Amino acid sequence: MSEVASGVFQVSGTDVNMVILRDGDALTLVDGGYPRDVAVAERAIRSLGRHPEDVQALLLTHAHIDHMGAVAAFHERYGTPVYTDAVEVAHARRDYLEQAAAPDFLPMIHKHGVLPWLLRVARAGATRKVAIPNVRAFPADGSIDIPGAPVPVATHGHTSGHTAFHLPRHGVVITGDALVTAHPLSKVLGPQLLPPVFDHGTGDTLAALDALTGLDADTIVPGHGPTLSAPIADAVAQVRERD
Repeated sequence: MSEVASGVFQVSGTDVNMVILRDGDALTLVDGGYPRDVAVAERAIRSLGRHPEDVQALLLTHAHIDHMGAVAAFHERYGTPVYTDAVEVAHARRDYLEQAAAPDFLPMIHKHGVLPWLLRVARAGATRKVAIPNVRAFPADGSIDIPGAPVPVATHGHTSGHTAFHLPRHGVVITGDALVTAHPLSKVLGPQLLPPVFDHGTGDTLAALDALTGLDADTIVPGHGPTLSAPIADAVAQVRERD
């Protein structure tokens, strides 16, 4: 775990990131890794001198299994409310599924990093069925009245209701999978989109970056890869040059 800004902590799960927002004694958890990353989230929270029960809200950038682990577990165990984009609510409830499955990777099995990654995430719970029946849509436009006061930023594309979160007080943007800085299936390091096999929304992942460009943020916490210190507009420009 690393503190990337005052009260903002990046936590590394199984090739995926979680984020803890601390406001006094209260916490918000953004994304939750794979099902077996729950213990990682719990250890991170306890290392801050807090307990999982001190998490007052849970946020999902999107409802892929590698982001739902601790979110679903904390919600079930402690009744902590879960919020996501209104479009993503049905996905989190598993009214439908926009997620790659093992057969999608078979044509890629010989490519860079695919097989080791598949084995690693399978051990982390990638094949489990996880749903959050009582997930809620964000209560209002603008910042959410929870620890950290995050502002949802619609970045529909990776999934139909994918959302990033801006932390204006800290100059931080949590980009989820709209923009990442590394991935085991990628040979490059730096701002990039995930490989297309992971995209299951109805929008355009590249066009979704338009919503990030105007944000006042120079610390980028992605869903995958290390935190990047750079203006978000510059990071988006690098992604567009790649793609």
